[in-house]
Amino acid sequence: MWTLERRPVGQSTKEDRKGRKRTVVCSLSDDEDLKEVLRSYKTNQICTTKYTLLSFIPKNLFEQLHRFANVYFIFLAALNFVPVVEAFVPQVAVIPIILVLSVTAVKDVWEDYRRFKSDHLVNRLLCCVYCRTQRTYVERCWKDVCVGDFVRLSCNEIIPADMLLLYSSDPRRVCYIETANLDGETNLKQKQVVSNLPLQDADFTPENFHSHIECENPNNDLCRFRGYMEHPGGLRVGLHNGNLLLRSCTIRNTETVVGIVVYAGHETKAMMNNSGPRYKRSRLERRLNTDVLWCVLLLVLMCLTAAVGGYQAQVQECVDADTSPALAGFYVFWTMIIVLQIVKLGQIYFIHQDLDLFHQQTDSRIQCRALNITEDLGQVQYLFSDKTGTLTENQMVFRRCSIYGVEYPHEDNGQTHQDHTNRTKPPGPHEQD
Repeated sequence: MWTLERRPVGQSTKEDRKGRKRTVVCSLSDDEDLKEVLRSYKTNQICTTKYTLLSFIPKNLFEQLHRFANVYFIFLAALNFVPVVEAFVPQVAVIPIILVLSVTAVKDVWEDYRRFKSDHLVNRLLCCVYCRTQRTYVERCWKDVCVGDFVRLSCNEIIPADMLLLYSSDPRRVCYIETANLDGETNLKQKQVVSNLPLQDADFTPENFHSHIECENPNNDLCRFRGYMEHPGGLRVGLHNGNLLLRSCTIRNTETVVGIVVYAGHETKAMMNNSGPRYKRSRLERRLNTDVLWCVLLLVLMCLTAAVGGYQAQVQECVDADTSPALAGFYVFWTMIIVLQIVKLGQIYFIHQDLDLFHQQTDSRIQCRALNITEDLGQVQYLFSDKTGTLTENQMVFRRCSIYGVEYPHEDNGQTHQDHTNRTKPPGPHEQD
């Protein structure tokens, strides 16, 4: 096998990995150089969690310091340890900030743990991968799929990685996929088997595949794929986006397809378009940051005015005689901050327990994936939709058709539609109590 420069595949690939090309060969090859090339690519295991055991504390603290109130009161707590400017007991100033940071950290851990469980379920999904020793397709977890493996999929199965379509049971050498998990579109897309491939028959076996693939490096462009496949005889066949099956799509209306994995795991186009979990801030939190900045500026101006004029104001507040005004104000503010966090947790609990948001068909309840912006739900003013089906969930169900005057009904779908109509139709006057 040779590349564009007619150098050995193993040598050219080391240089191409630094450029714009990637070489994919069959994982059944005995060539050690080619196996080393395949091992250099990422596996199909994914991880979308935000934290690790080592990075949790520094990363979570850094995110929480985006709240200016936390920064301000950490500064005040540290300032209270200086005897000259000490306003009240230093240990008292530390307790509220530690409590707020801890509650928020527990909430972030819970949110990240749910991502971990979701990743675990995805990585443990099964697909059929060709095994050389057993000379047949065996079930293997998604996380164990590697670049160069041959994967066989059936109708209604989800594609585990970006694959090049090599075989389809459809006599027209095409297959249909649903890309709803990528772009929300439920209309089927047509994909085509690589042209001039001498393996499109009933006896397709991966061991007869001896070609190698040169394609572009992983990128996030869902509508573009460029490369070529070079056969042992030197014939090169161009590859395009119509030959690529994307991860997370679903096979439809095709009995069997076989493809070779070209991108796996975080190198797939779907995962490269996933920017990962990011820290979200609600509108209330952004407004609070602005208010805290104004409070700090006003406080600085007041201190400068008092320092220059030599004036010391005695403020009389309706507080306990044993409590200083500074400590009382500190308590009031932190009580509001702590109550705000508790209210957020209460909102999340009631949203999860709301029976009106329970979906009986899938036996699932609503999930709050971003726990920091629940209060924004009450501030939604407009809903924009590109089509009515997004809101009304339009479903086209086949009931019957007529061909040359002969009617072919689908009794199950027809009965299901009739039952749904009877449930949604308002009762007549004679049917009401």
